[in-house]
Amino acid sequence: MIQWREDVEVYLHREPVDFRKAINGLSVIVQDDMALSPFSRALFVFCNKKRNQLKVLYWDETGFALWQKRLERDKFKWPRRWPEDLVVLDHEQWQWLLRGFDITQLKPHKALFYRDVC
Repeated sequence: MIQWREDVEVYLHREPVDFRKAINGLSVIVQDDMALSPFSRALFVFCNKKRNQLKVLYWDETGFALWQKRLERDKFKWPRRWPEDLVVLDHEQWQWLLRGFDITQLKPHKALFYRDVC
């Protein structure tokens, strides 16, 4: 499997996409539907209606690349409900999704930030 850098943003397009679309069609969805720049340092992830395939679009500073994964017997646990309009995953959540976990159910402990010990 391709390993992307941990500092790369991961954006999911929640609605299913026609998988006949390739780089140009998916780039338009990123720009028009998601209101993001397809040239940004990010992964844009799309799922088909059956939820057994993913497409990942990204710009690598020399051109667009398109990665696809097809599951043979299972389905991706695609987030239908999300607190924000835009689904942004951290690196760990992205790995969970690829491994078949439901990212809406897995929540790490909340990070705490203090100024003083007492």
